[in-house]
Amino acid sequence: MTETLASRTARSPVVPPVLGGLGLFTVLLGAALPLIDFFIVNVALPTMGQDLHASESVLELVIAGYGVSYAVLLVLGGRLGDLFGRRRLFLGGMAAFGLASLACGLAPSAWTLVAARVAQGAASAAMLPQVLATIQSATAGPRRAKAMSLYGATAGLSMVAGQILGGVLVAADVAGTGWRSVFLVNVPVVIVGLILAARAVPETRSQHPEPVDGPGTVLLAVALLALLAPLTEGRAAGWPLWTWLSLALFPLAVAAFYFVERREDRHGRTPLVPPSLFALKSLRRGLVMMVPFSIGFSGFMFVIAVALQEGAGLGPVRAGLALAPMALVFFAVSLCGPRLIARFGTRVVTAGGLIQGVGVALMALAAWRSWPDLSIWELAPGAAVAGAGQALQLPVLFRIVLSEVPPARAGVGSGVMVTTQQSALALGVATLGSLFLSLVPGHGMQYALVTTLLVQLTIVALTTGLSLRLPRTVV
Repeated sequence: MTETLASRTARSPVVPPVLGGLGLFTVLLGAALPLIDFFIVNVALPTMGQDLHASESVLELVIAGYGVSYAVLLVLGGRLGDLFGRRRLFLGGMAAFGLASLACGLAPSAWTLVAARVAQGAASAAMLPQVLATIQSATAGPRRAKAMSLYGATAGLSMVAGQILGGVLVAADVAGTGWRSVFLVNVPVVIVGLILAARAVPETRSQHPEPVDGPGTVLLAVALLALLAPLTEGRAAGWPLWTWLSLALFPLAVAAFYFVERREDRHGRTPLVPPSLFALKSLRRGLVMMVPFSIGFSGFMFVIAVALQEGAGLGPVRAGLALAPMALVFFAVSLCGPRLIARFGTRVVTAGGLIQGVGVALMALAAWRSWPDLSIWELAPGAAVAGAGQALQLPVLFRIVLSEVPPARAGVGSGVMVTTQQSALALGVATLGSLFLSLVPGHGMQYALVTTLLVQLTIVALTTGLSLRLPRTVV
C-alpha cells in the first residue's frame, strides 16, 4: 500500500532551526543597538542641556530613564520571547526601537526626550534577550562557542564605540541636527535590520512555554526601581526623603520577590526568575562577577566623558576618540578568545583582570601627571591595555553564565544575565558618576578623576579575585 504523505511527515524528524552567518550578523546588530545607545549620549549631554535648557537632574534622567526601563523589563522580554516566538519579539522590539529613536531625535523638550528614552529602553528590553536565546537555541558545539564569543566582542565594542560615535556625530552636526543625530542615526540601521531579520533569523521558542508570571514581574520591577531610581536621581535632587524610603523598600521587595518565585517553582510552575536556575554554578558565579565588572565599566565611561570635555577642554570628537585605542584593541583581542579559552580555560579571565588593572593604573597616572593638559596620546597606552584586559573577560563571562542553561530556558537565562548586566551598568553611572561629581566642587576635576579611577582599580581587583571561583572549563 502506498504510504501517505501524512504518515511520512509524521515519522520524519523535526529539523532544528539553524542560525546562519547572515542571521548571526543580524542578531548581533540588534544586540549592538541598545548598548550603543546606553553610552552614545554621554558626550552629547552638554549640547543637549544647552539646546533644551535642561537642568542636571533632567539630563541624568535621559540616561537613567533608558537604563531603568531597560533593566526592569528585560526578564519579561525573555519570557515573552519563549512564549510567542523569539524572532517575532526581535522584529517587534527592533521596530519599536526605531520609532522611539525617531521620537528622541525629534523631541521638542527635555521631558519629551526623557519619555522617548523610557520607551526606547522598553523596546530594547523586548529585542535584546532574543539575541542570546536565539544563539542558544539555533547553534550548537563550536558554532555556539564562536557565536557567543562574537556576541561578547560585539557587546564590549558597542559600549566603547557608542561613546566615540556620539562625539563624532555631535561635532559633525549632520544637516544641522547636532545632538539629535545620535538618535536619528538608528532609524536607517533599524530599517536594514528589519529587512535582514525577516529573511535570515529563524523562529525559535520554548517547547513548553509558560504564561507570564504577573506577581513576579511586578515585584521585580518594584525592586529594581526602588534601587535604581534613588541612586540615579538622589544626588542631583539633594537626597530628599523619597530616595531614602525607596532604598529602604528595596530589600523588602527583593525578599517578597524571592518568596513568590520559590513558591511558584515548588508548585511546578515556571516563575519569572526560577530560583532553581541559580543552582547552576556557572550561572551563579558568573553573575556575581558580572556585577562589579559592569559597574566599573559604565562608571568609567561616564566619568571619562565628563572629565575630558569639561575638565581637560577636549571637544566631543577628541573626548570620544580618546577611547578609540580601547575599542580597537578590545575587538582584536576578543577574536582570540575562543582559542585562548580552549587552551588555558577560564584563567584567561583572571589574566584579563590583571591586564585591565595595569591599564586603569596607567590612565590614573597620566591624569595625575599631566592635568589639565591631558591629551588623547597620553591616555592611549592605558586605554589600549585596559581594552585588552576587558576583552579577555567580558566575552568569556557571557559564555560561562549561559553554558549550562538548557535551551528550553534560553530566554529566561539570557534575560536574567542581561538584566544583571544592565542594572549594574546603571549602578555604575549612579555610584561612580555621583562620587566623581560630588568631589569636583570641593577638590577639583583632577582629584575627582584620579580618585574615581583608583576606586575603579579596586573594583578591578575584586573582579580578578572573583574570577578565581569560576569553573575551570567552559562548555
